[in-house]
Amino acid sequence: MNSEVPVVLVIEDEVSVMAYVKAALVRSGYQVVGVSSGAQALEVLKTGDYLGVISDMRTPGGVHGSDVYDWLQAHRPELGNKLIFITGDIVNEDTAATLRRTGSPFVEKPFRVQELIAVVEKTFGRPQ
Repeated sequence: MNSEVPVVLVIEDEVSVMAYVKAALVRSGYQVVGVSSGAQALEVLKTGDYLGVISDMRTPGGVHGSDVYDWLQAHRPELGNKLIFITGDIVNEDTAATLRRTGSPFVEKPFRVQELIAVVEKTFGRPQ
């Protein structure tokens, strides 16, 4: 990976959504590492250097977006306010409670590229 390019970690188990998010970020100048579960994310977050994290609210394997947020707060506090949630279920009470508790920005599926990039630039900063 080119260390000059900001790296964003994307946690998304839907292949089509991952491809869409990756393509949008790369076109906007970000480098992307993608994983399909929260558990995989925690493994790469232990050693990797990231500009920020974009996480689906629900991922397979029992580690969800809220768990990733809690892990970041405890182990990578510099990334604690650099988490963006993706959710297709904003009316779900667990999802709504997590968004209230964390105060993290989110984009609701389906979303437009411009909407995603605007939230990414506001939360992580623009790539150099």
